[in-house]
Amino acid sequence: MAKLLLSLLLLVGTYRSDDPKGIIKEKMDKQVECWNKGNLNCYMKAAYWQSDSLKFIGGSGITYGFERTLERYKVGYPTKEEMGTLSFTILSMEMIGEDVCFVVGQYHLERENEDTGYFSLLWRRIDDDWVIVADHSSN
Repeated sequence: MAKLLLSLLLLVGTYRSDDPKGIIKEKMDKQVECWNKGNLNCYMKAAYWQSDSLKFIGGSGITYGFERTLERYKVGYPTKEEMGTLSFTILSMEMIGEDVCFVVGQYHLERENEDTGYFSLLWRRIDDDWVIVADHSSN
């Protein structure tokens, strides 16, 4: 029984590391979960590269760095009501290298002032973890 359990765990581990798109989708699902609980720290940590080299591109320009991007979100969405309920629709996921994936999608915020827009995300495998290194979002 123990050998069977170990084999299954190894199989799941192998599957995860060989399925970047699945890992990325899981991380984006986690982001939605965090956002909808009103937790911006969790939203950021679920997927964004915790580095000063992170790039977030929006209507007001480029924000560099994890902490500055988090602060930008906190200013833009100071309350759970203003955050609303988030959903993502992935329009395409393209592996552009062994350790790089380009994701294009649409977001929808259900709230008093509904908001729908598009995003493109550049994901990279860094230290065996898939993270967003660049995010371009616009509505």
